[in-house]
Amino acid sequence: MDLWPLYLFHPGALTLNFAVNIQTTCRVTPLKGKQIHVRSLDTKLEESFPGFDELRATRRFRLPLAARLLQFFAPKEGLLIETDSESPAGAGISGSSALMIAATSALARFTDRNLTLEQMRVIAQNIEAQIIGVPTGCQDYYPALYGGVSAIHLDADGIHREAVPVSTEEIESRFVLAYTGAPRKSGINNWEVFKAHINGDRRVFRNFERICEIARSMHQALGRGDWDDVARLLREEWKLRRTNAPGITTPLIDKLIAVAGRHGGKAAKACGAGGGGCVIFLVEKGAASRVATAIGEQGGRVLPLQVARDGVRLRVEM
Repeated sequence: MDLWPLYLFHPGALTLNFAVNIQTTCRVTPLKGKQIHVRSLDTKLEESFPGFDELRATRRFRLPLAARLLQFFAPKEGLLIETDSESPAGAGISGSSALMIAATSALARFTDRNLTLEQMRVIAQNIEAQIIGVPTGCQDYYPALYGGVSAIHLDADGIHREAVPVSTEEIESRFVLAYTGAPRKSGINNWEVFKAHINGDRRVFRNFERICEIARSMHQALGRGDWDDVARLLREEWKLRRTNAPGITTPLIDKLIAVAGRHGGKAAKACGAGGGGCVIFLVEKGAASRVATAIGEQGGRVLPLQVARDGVRLRVEM
């Protein structure tokens, strides 16, 4: 829904998300001379360039996220940039988007660029599209920018974020997050849906229309605190979403959703574009630990779920 220009064909489109406290970080340290060194602490990959001219002329990178951002910000001095992420690879919980925001914020400060949060979102989104080679959505960047619970309104005059006043403790007591162990490929799934929509697939268009209606109703249900309605809408959205393109669900995802339903789960859906990665489960109040145990026994890796109260934070060390 948040891929431009798809949402423009569905007036009133919005998406809803909340930020999970699974952190990403980026540290930029000046170096003497002109050398640029890039290091990923979580993947244990690194690469170096004699200077910015060599980096600018390079087209293929071991660490494309940081390297492409460096090409954009064009630092005038040598530096070491180190990134780290607590998110499993390909989890579908916006780990790469959060890392894009962390690195964009750090490099903007290092190169004395005074950017608003929305300007950082645009830069991060456009550069990530360059990296994956297909259109990328906008909503994934907002949890890292703001934290909390967000309604992202996708309007003809731009994208607008609204804070949704939902108790974070309520969310933490009602949701379980699990990693399936199979990284998803969001670019592939998103591109298949994108092509089908643009090519006039009426079934996909109708699905988008209904998903748009569900999102608006979900926004209202959250405002009322009507969790039974939230669960109903989440089930309906997942039923529609899984028909958009092959591969959005997997046998393991289906199995985990079924077993959760037998232990207090009320609704579930794959995070991100699906095809693997994480699944979010809405459960009966008080059933979170029971559902988590059942999911773990069936091969899911339950991740800690705490709502991140804050968005991107910048610290300058002298």
